[in-house]
Amino acid sequence: MLLQIQDGSLSIGGQTILSHFHFEIKGTEKIALVGRNGSGKTTLLKLLAGELHLDRDDSSQGGLCTSRRITIGLLHQQAFSDPSVTLEQELLKACPCPDQWDRDRFAWEQEYDRILTGFGLSKEDKKKTISQFSGGEQTKLALIRLLLQKPDLLLLDEPTNHLDADTTEWLEAYLRDYEKAVVIVSHDRYFLDQTADVVWELQDGRLTRYAGNYTSYREQKLKNIRLQEKAYQNQQEEIQRLENLVERFKHKPKKAAFARSRKKILERMPRIEKPCRDDAHIFTGEIAPETLSSKWVLEAEHLQIGYDRTLLELSLRVRRGQKIGIIGPNGAGKTTFLKTAAGLIPPFKGKCTLGLRVQAGYFDQHTASLSSDQSVAEHFHSLFPAMTEKEVRDALGSFLFSGRDAQKKVSSLSGGEKSRLVLAELFQSRPNFFILDEPTNHMDIPARETLESAFRAYTGTMLFVSHDRYFIRQVADALLVFGEDSVLYYPFGYAHYMEYCGKNASRTPAGVQAEEQALISGLLNVPKAERRPRELSTEQMYEDWRLSLAAEPLEQCRCRLEDFYAGCDWERLWEDPSYPDARQEEEETLLQEYTDRCLEWYDVWAEFHPGGRG
Repeated sequence: MLLQIQDGSLSIGGQTILSHFHFEIKGTEKIALVGRNGSGKTTLLKLLAGELHLDRDDSSQGGLCTSRRITIGLLHQQAFSDPSVTLEQELLKACPCPDQWDRDRFAWEQEYDRILTGFGLSKEDKKKTISQFSGGEQTKLALIRLLLQKPDLLLLDEPTNHLDADTTEWLEAYLRDYEKAVVIVSHDRYFLDQTADVVWELQDGRLTRYAGNYTSYREQKLKNIRLQEKAYQNQQEEIQRLENLVERFKHKPKKAAFARSRKKILERMPRIEKPCRDDAHIFTGEIAPETLSSKWVLEAEHLQIGYDRTLLELSLRVRRGQKIGIIGPNGAGKTTFLKTAAGLIPPFKGKCTLGLRVQAGYFDQHTASLSSDQSVAEHFHSLFPAMTEKEVRDALGSFLFSGRDAQKKVSSLSGGEKSRLVLAELFQSRPNFFILDEPTNHMDIPARETLESAFRAYTGTMLFVSHDRYFIRQVADALLVFGEDSVLYYPFGYAHYMEYCGKNASRTPAGVQAEEQALISGLLNVPKAERRPRELSTEQMYEDWRLSLAAEPLEQCRCRLEDFYAGCDWERLWEDPSYPDARQEEEETLLQEYTDRCLEWYDVWAEFHPGGRG
């Protein structure tokens, strides 16, 4: 046990933040600390760092203890006392070896260069003074200095702020390999998924431990809430039954003893607490569009997007029911493409058309710039006057506007709340094609998880841009990856894409280019009549993928059937009449399974070739 707090309490300014809580860090655990804003996560980090102290209680045996003397490092926002020194001078203060010829000093400087490179800094940046870096960059430098110190317990409060995607991924890998303990507070759920192996949730002044990463924690918590809700309802029914018996028989002399025994059972019964409602609303069932669109929702043919010049060209067909996430660096043309698809700006060149019966619902941050003196409920009801008040409350409650929140004025809502209200309106209108630009911006985690469950339940088509990697992973079943001057269609989800990128990380651009040149040279050596280079369409790629999935169990079954016949003793088959009976049942089972697999493959093929059924 590296650090442990037993029966601790913490108050600030007379207000109790944590009461009689337990917390522990084992070995080199990577811990995510989660909870609502204002629940006390940063306060707990300061307590672990020694900047705050537990309340003194002479009657308690609790307190904070460590297995040995440990070093603790906390990331501060204002970390540099002398901004006139150079970055190199500041970071060398963390070097444990003053002798520049020492072997340990050489190893430390190697680590120093590796971390600087990982954070996207160059050798020239070492000579800059701290004051030459912006506020966000100085926070990044403070994190670099903290990593170089290698404390036994590393405390990070929102470490991914001011980091780009590449640096964030580098930090994820670094923390996974960090040889000591880490406690992280972050709103980046994908970052927590990649780094944490334990989650501590801070709720209502109490801490609860969950094993696993953030996704595992959410699954466990929702399961526990369902189980506790069921146990609570069962106990309430039992309490009501016993109370009715007591009330019915307490005044009857012959049943008085029975009534007293039921009353004692009630008094001794340990009460199950009513479970706290989860902050997010999880949609169940399907959310279907009002009308069904044609098979092809969007078709772009040699589409060039841009304003005064062409940013890039792409050809794409979006099939009904697809949920395509768009990723790529800022300025690559993602928002321009969405606006072109929505018909807000014309194509620079080429074609971009919507299919038959397609009803598009478009969202961006300007769409969410609402301003009204009406309450949220009044504003929503004015858009859908046919709804009853109960239906309005239920619809708004599903998007976390319940009780007092529904009575807030629209003009007083935060940016994230306005976005959530607009998305609630879009879902109520039931379009069959969502076009969304950063739908989760400025939203807290419960709001994001609510939207994720809504979009997963939605059976229509989606095309969306987001920088929230967790949101993309939960919702998208295919990706459009925008580069500097090209677009890659990736027919699988985000987790599959990251695995693909990891496997191909060692391939340098020069190596990829040489490989492409070799393929082109090989193609040129083929006679013209046999050259048929073509780019697979989205539909063809999807068909090939589905058929390959159906072919795998078919091939496995075929191999088992071949092994069965190969293992047959043919000489004994002729000499022993009872021998075939012993294997007949196994043969029939294998043949039936092979037939079933063939039919499954045919069903998939027929789905894409409806005219081919005989």
